[in-house]
Amino acid sequence: MRDGEMGKETVIESVMVTGATGFVGRYVVRELLARGYKPICVVRSPGKLFGQHPDVSSDRITAIAGSLSDLKAMRHAADLSQAVIHLVGIIIERRLKGQTFRGIHVAGTNRVVNAAETAGIKRFVHMSALGSRRDGVSRYHQTKWQGEGLVRDSGLDWTIFRPSLIHGPDGEFMQLMKAFACDLLPPIMPYFGSGEAKVQPVFVKDVARCLVDALHNEKTIGKTIPLGGPRVYSWIGLYNACRTRIPGARPWKPLVAQPVPLAELVATFSGPPMALAELLVPSLRKFRFDRGQVRMSQEDSVCDHTTAEALFGLKMRDFETELSDYADRLC
Repeated sequence: MRDGEMGKETVIESVMVTGATGFVGRYVVRELLARGYKPICVVRSPGKLFGQHPDVSSDRITAIAGSLSDLKAMRHAADLSQAVIHLVGIIIERRLKGQTFRGIHVAGTNRVVNAAETAGIKRFVHMSALGSRRDGVSRYHQTKWQGEGLVRDSGLDWTIFRPSLIHGPDGEFMQLMKAFACDLLPPIMPYFGSGEAKVQPVFVKDVARCLVDALHNEKTIGKTIPLGGPRVYSWIGLYNACRTRIPGARPWKPLVAQPVPLAELVATFSGPPMALAELLVPSLRKFRFDRGQVRMSQEDSVCDHTTAEALFGLKMRDFETELSDYADRLC
């Protein structure tokens, strides 16, 4: 990575991070701190950011109040940084909060790219999603693809990551699995369609390591890198693996298929009342789904995990081994 004016290697000390208080973002901030970088975080709630890292002195993290819609905040953060890790994404639209796929994945990414270019930053690490493509079955994948296009068409030294399902003790998917496996309601563990589509869960700490490692790994510049764990599961197999290892799981709860047309119908008509309900009871958000998620669950989300292993010199951690380690800490 070169500085265009000086012809010297850019020294990266401070890294702008979007989505720093999110699931992956928390781990990326920790990884940056462990490597001696200073995270420059654009967050809605600076108090939440510092609360997530109580053992870190406040001078090691810079919090800039703002959101993806705030170009001024983005440019301020970029002016303080030598690289960007752009993480913000949503899996479901929350229009009552002004969160849409296009607004976050496309317009938001455009602002972050603009801020980086204006500040003269070259290194840009972008998190997308496995399955992103122009003709994706959901607006989620379509807009993720459009966001990738903005990054590729920029003048930045970019790396794009496409993870499969990311898991960890404080992730929404594992929270949902705990509720399905342990709570009395719902009385079943529902899945969409046949449950035979494949998924390749990847540990959040491995994702964070790859994102941060990429900052100084020139071999990753201009590459789109898939991220997946070493083991592939069907959805039914993944549910069973979770139920076997989560403490307090109720073995009598059956796994029940939800036909795709019925699931899409439920998603359509339950969307508005669930959107209101989760404003009053935030814990309900993990049960909400849309038609796009139903459709995405019917196609495989798998990749060659050895690509990242070779680039970063690591072994992706096994899902069941890690779950057994953190199962009693599930949020």
